[in-house]
Amino acid sequence: MTRIKRGYIARRRRTKIRLFASSFRGAHSRLTRTITQQKIRALVSAHRDRDRKKRDFRRLWITRINAVIRERGVSYSYSRLIHDLYKRQLLLNRKILAQIAISNRNCLYMISDEIIKPVDWTVSAKIIDRIINGVPRS
Repeated sequence: MTRIKRGYIARRRRTKIRLFASSFRGAHSRLTRTITQQKIRALVSAHRDRDRKKRDFRRLWITRINAVIRERGVSYSYSRLIHDLYKRQLLLNRKILAQIAISNRNCLYMISDEIIKPVDWTVSAKIIDRIINGVPRS
């Protein structure tokens, strides 16, 4: 019988896996079986840490906002600021608030002073009724 030469498909698959793991150390970049194990492990870690990164950034933004807000007054806190923002229906997310807190503290202080003021619901109700019923301004 003549000698049969193997095809190139398996070799191409292994080369592709090796290119993925070329930066790994030791056997993790040389042995095919360990390369596949490390590839699976790396992809699992990457998937897990994408969610963790979002969590960490949110925590960082909250910490920054809280630090700047508490500098102003002891009685005012992050949770009260966010509560007042929701009450006033201001759509500012934590990322934007943290950027404002870092770059321009006075602006954040102005926002917090503005939302602390008591809301006059009678004026707001009249405006909402006017919008809903289509009554022109008088």
